[in-house]
Amino acid sequence: MVSLPAPAQWPAVERLARLTGRTPIPRHKRATFRFEPDKFAAAGLRPEPSELVRPPRVAECPIQLEARAVQVRTDATGAFLIVEAHVLKVHADPAIVIPGSQHVDPGAWSPLIYNFRHYYGLGPELGHSFRSQTPRHSFWPARTPVTRCGPNP
Repeated sequence: MVSLPAPAQWPAVERLARLTGRTPIPRHKRATFRFEPDKFAAAGLRPEPSELVRPPRVAECPIQLEARAVQVRTDATGAFLIVEAHVLKVHADPAIVIPGSQHVDPGAWSPLIYNFRHYYGLGPELGHSFRSQTPRHSFWPARTPVTRCGPNP
């Protein structure tokens, strides 16, 4: 199950960041993470039953992918898992679907993007993770407007 949040949902995602549903908590996570049996409630989200897989969907997320893991392996360092999944069913908020089709309207859908431990939508930064070591915008020079070349569409 993969639920894709919208940019406005970044605070709920961040509320999940320090939580684990695993007990006992692995030794290497104990200093940073805490056990939470109901991560949905802790994040202020609601579970919604899936149709084809056991884990529930996040009701508030505009796109939800019911999927099964096909292959799970560690990265070259052994620090992360890489999961290859087969999507079985896609659920999308009707507000972001092109009417009369099964296609997501890219102009209506804005995904939450996690970029170097900072949260973004398709625009300016929204916030940063508790793990971020860079203060918001402190290292960025003032932005200059971009001049469009050629005729306007």
